[in-house]
Amino acid sequence: MIFDKLKVMISEQLDVEEDDITMDTSFQDDLNADSLDLVELIMSIEDEFELEVEDEEVENIQTVRDAVEYIQAQTDLD
Repeated sequence: MIFDKLKVMISEQLDVEEDDITMDTSFQDDLNADSLDLVELIMSIEDEFELEVEDEEVENIQTVRDAVEYIQAQTDLD
């Protein structure tokens, strides 16, 4: 559920095909996201999942899997 929502958000924000996004996709290496893209994506994640990503946690979110696991840890969603 989180992965599916996240995939749609990433696809829309970074203008990539959903089929190109897997759990192991790296935001920077695979999707060519720059720091502004990542900030905007984090803000969207915070809004969508009603959580706050601490600044020091942002640098730990390098892949889609990192984002999914972070969201799971902060919420009771699967």
